[in-house]
Amino acid sequence: MQNETPSSELTSAGPADFRPGIVPGPGKHKAGTLLDKYGRRITYIRLSITDRCDFRCTYCMAENMSFLPRREVMSLEECLRVAEVFVGLGVTKLRVTGGEPLVRKDAMWLIERLGALPGLENLVLTTNGSQLERFAVPLRAAGVKRINISLDSLNPERFRKITRIGELSKVLQGIQAARDAGFARTKLNAVMMRGVNDDEFVDLVRFAIDHELDISFIEEMPLGEIQGRRNTYISSEETRELLAGHFELLPSTENSGGPARYWRTPGSESRIGFISPHSHNFCDTCNRVRITAKGELYPCLGQNDAVNLLPILRADNDNAGVRQSIVDSMGIKPYGHDFTRQMDAPQVVRFMSMTGG
Repeated sequence: MQNETPSSELTSAGPADFRPGIVPGPGKHKAGTLLDKYGRRITYIRLSITDRCDFRCTYCMAENMSFLPRREVMSLEECLRVAEVFVGLGVTKLRVTGGEPLVRKDAMWLIERLGALPGLENLVLTTNGSQLERFAVPLRAAGVKRINISLDSLNPERFRKITRIGELSKVLQGIQAARDAGFARTKLNAVMMRGVNDDEFVDLVRFAIDHELDISFIEEMPLGEIQGRRNTYISSEETRELLAGHFELLPSTENSGGPARYWRTPGSESRIGFISPHSHNFCDTCNRVRITAKGELYPCLGQNDAVNLLPILRADNDNAGVRQSIVDSMGIKPYGHDFTRQMDAPQVVRFMSMTGG
């Protein structure tokens, strides 16, 4: 296939020394892999397999959500085709997301096949943990390497308030089930919210250390029409300073392949991470794109530009059109996002659950 550069110009400033598309080789990157306009190699995709969830977390979705009709959602077979094309283009890490991916009927059918894809080195899953007691063992057998579990509070009443309908006990049982199944480096994800859970950050770290888990604190992102974020926003620096009063934090150069920047505390194997899309965005090293459950390819979480793969999937039996569309999407991947100006009036109006966690 020829390496064709899309004619559309990017809206964000940045060094434009590369042609987006497939690396022809030889050169800095392996031939056949994806490069964007800024020379960033795309090795990681986040694939949402459903917009549905058994929680209704306040920072992720509206209380009364309208979910997609089935015909507008990729079938599991279509999800697998998209993954196969991306892996064929050099992607080595795939994260299955939702909504809550494990509420999708027959999700294990897909996960088992993803785990068997030649060339895919790292199959991982993001979940709210509610279904892990049931699925931890088969996930491990299917080849899932690591699990990220959302946990914003250890207080049952507060947990229910944040999730609107979630039960903390189910998540804690799921965390234990993942440990019992042999998962290593399981990571907790905690969204930082001032006046909501900021008095629990120390307890969350202690919980992670006691249970041999990693933990990442995430700055709240302005996705979807959810009001009041400017009042609840907390920076990574503020939380790190708070934790430094209770733990000795040593900076680490470790990289899990995602946006987190890690710190260690002596005497523990747990890593304490910070994901900082506001205060220290990670755009210069961005190596990922997102696929929504309806087949939209978003090159950037913080922008609205997307390529709709679903009609191409349904009209394309040999995946050639899908492959070319993915290659062309490298031309609309911007250099970065700007969440700072979007707090209470977000430029990105889709909810996090619609994009994929």
